[in-house]
Amino acid sequence: MSSVNIPRLDLDTYINGNAEQRKRFSDEIGKAFNETGFVTITNHGLSKQLIDKLYEQVKALFKLPEDVKLKYEKAELAGQRGYTSKGKETAKGFKVPDLKEFWQIGQTVTDGDPVKNEYPDNLVVTELPEFNSTTREVYQKLEAAGKELLRAIAVYLNLPETYFDDKVHNGNSILRTLHYFPITDPDALPADAVRAGAHEDINLITLLIGASADGLELFTREGEWFPVKAHGEDVVVNVGDMLQRLTNNKLKSTTHRVVNPPREEMNKSRYSVPFFLHPKSGMDLTSLDSCVDATHPKLYSDMTAGEYLDERLREIGLKK
Repeated sequence: MSSVNIPRLDLDTYINGNAEQRKRFSDEIGKAFNETGFVTITNHGLSKQLIDKLYEQVKALFKLPEDVKLKYEKAELAGQRGYTSKGKETAKGFKVPDLKEFWQIGQTVTDGDPVKNEYPDNLVVTELPEFNSTTREVYQKLEAAGKELLRAIAVYLNLPETYFDDKVHNGNSILRTLHYFPITDPDALPADAVRAGAHEDINLITLLIGASADGLELFTREGEWFPVKAHGEDVVVNVGDMLQRLTNNKLKSTTHRVVNPPREEMNKSRYSVPFFLHPKSGMDLTSLDSCVDATHPKLYSDMTAGEYLDERLREIGLKK
């Protein structure tokens, strides 16, 4: 499996490094995103204390009584804010829903940008005031780290370093807190029921704070499943379909999944917090001219990020 290139990169060497360190970071993230679509990142701006507090609050949220959680599930929000209960999201191409429940937090626009009118308000968990403040802080820190990563990617693509800046400022990004609930009767499950079916992410890039248990796997070019493990507080970053479309497959949105644990571990919960970095809905995802040539003909139709998101939300069952 030597072909699986998931380097561990120090984001501080890009933000505060010299020209040589910054170029090396950009080259390494670009190479990995071209080959496997995954890297792990250190010095991303989240302290161990904040991550511990986040997971403490996430566990408290999902321990709330079912009737309390359900009052935060709003069908008209298509899962984009608040609570989404078990059995609602199905990976594209699958018949059986994923074995999970989740809560989503979106953008908070504070600078008068008219894009605020496009976004529903975040739902406030009155029972857990610290959940709201902690997830907002994590959202802001991951958004800031994501902007720096996109700058490094822009350099790799020979674009101006700030190419993505205005597109992701007040973007439609989502912080998702996930609970893969305990499975008390494995024999009662449908044969193909898994915690998260094989899928690709919709957005530009995803930043995943190390999950509470193993289970994340990516599908290699050799057609094998490879476990992705983060060191301690590292953040796993992967390419989403929007960035793949924009780069005409130069950067790879790799299929990944979350497998069920061994039978003896099925009665335990797994928690995970991904940040899906989205641009504003008006971003043009037309493939870059520099990524299209005779050897790499254009693969995708032209559409905006908003149009693409809408299409995908319907495919996974969150939007009717």
